[in-house]
Amino acid sequence: MELKLPSPCLVILVGPGASGKSTWAAERFAPELVVSSDRLRAMVGAGEDDIAASADAFALLDVVVKQRIGRGLTTVVDTLGLDKERRLAWLGLARAAGMACVAVGFDTPAEECRRRNRERAAKRIPADVLTSQLRTWRVVREELAVEGYDEVLRPTAVRVVPNAFVESAAAHTRQSETPVGLRFGLQISSYPGGRAGLAKWVREVAERAEGVGFDAIYVMDHFRQIPQVGRAWDDFLESWTTLGYLAACTNRVKLGTLVSGITYRNVAHLGKIAATLDVLSSGRAVCGVGLAWFEAEHKAYGWSFPSVGERYALLEDALQLLPVLWGPGNKPFHGKVLDVPDTTCYPRPLQEHLPVLVGGSGPRTVRLAARYADAVNVFGDAAQVRKLAGLLGPRPVELTHFSTTLVGKDQQQTDQLVQTLRPRNVNPAKYAAAVNAGTVDDQIGRFRELSEAGVAEVMLSLPDLETLDTVGEVISAFRM
Repeated sequence: MELKLPSPCLVILVGPGASGKSTWAAERFAPELVVSSDRLRAMVGAGEDDIAASADAFALLDVVVKQRIGRGLTTVVDTLGLDKERRLAWLGLARAAGMACVAVGFDTPAEECRRRNRERAAKRIPADVLTSQLRTWRVVREELAVEGYDEVLRPTAVRVVPNAFVESAAAHTRQSETPVGLRFGLQISSYPGGRAGLAKWVREVAERAEGVGFDAIYVMDHFRQIPQVGRAWDDFLESWTTLGYLAACTNRVKLGTLVSGITYRNVAHLGKIAATLDVLSSGRAVCGVGLAWFEAEHKAYGWSFPSVGERYALLEDALQLLPVLWGPGNKPFHGKVLDVPDTTCYPRPLQEHLPVLVGGSGPRTVRLAARYADAVNVFGDAAQVRKLAGLLGPRPVELTHFSTTLVGKDQQQTDQLVQTLRPRNVNPAKYAAAVNAGTVDDQIGRFRELSEAGVAEVMLSLPDLETLDTVGEVISAFRM
């Protein structure tokens, strides 16, 4: 069974010569992750077997390991690993950096090590030296268990993955054996292709998303692209207008904003917009609202950017006003900061209860959603989601979850996608963690863990929309 190691991590190979360390590392890790004492000996000496260069090679190895750990890079140390002082120094560096550290012990039988050594055409170890290493290994084998590593492993199948997938294999098994249902939403966060082709692009994405099984499509509610995604001058469509277009392009999916900043519109007007979308989409609207955070956008459009306290007051009033607007009659609403003398809003939404979703993972936001909303959209791993679920209280409020998600059919395709999509100056492992890059099976396990933490719907932003069909394989695992 494949063992998943968290990214980044330090992997220290330990064992006598000819026990298989270099072969094992080469089969399981990208070459740039492996720091080899032999290769460093070749750099500072006449070749890999230049024993006279060993001291300089190990001095350089220590520097390389320290620098890589300092940069948060996964590092596989391929050397004998029999020097306890050096092992503990590397372990201490990993601990200081908050990085996981595992030792891999190569307990290859002594006779097998000797046989392999005899058959080597090059780099053959003198017999007496190998005997000494084998003798030392018997002592080191016992020391590894008490030196404080996160794990001491046998040389089995391993893979370094983003933290989100470390425990996903067991969760994938649970989903296979006792499947649960989960809803999936697609967030559209950018609009490539040029303005003349945008309408066609949006329609095709929506049709494909509906076809592969997504339950909902969401759009960001901004008026210029946010810096986390692109440049301010990138093409960016207004959200609620786009949702109106999507209502005509789709038949089944729910449609909503993820989420509308509460400062962007008169709240009563927002209620009217959402009600109109619900009617024109045959009852498929979701009204997502949030505190608003993008100060530069406010300034660019000439809007005031109230304090956090003022925005919370406005959001709390909005959560109470919107259901009144969508209800019968025209009774007035008087809140802490909102005053609406006449709440006439016809036609009323087709849904008996148009759902309101609040975006945000802060405790204050979650508690506010627990009092007034139908759902709260949060971030984080399953452990963080469980903590937030504890803030919801007795009132029934759905937990939804947002993440950027990159899905490959297998590890090879996932690695290719990471290499293709990552910015040139971003380390592949860091990019993979940022976009939750994983295989179909990895993602099934991750979403099963989120479901077990209380999540009813996951919203995905896909770095590559060409992977929609692959995402469909993940979705199908949660169809009951």
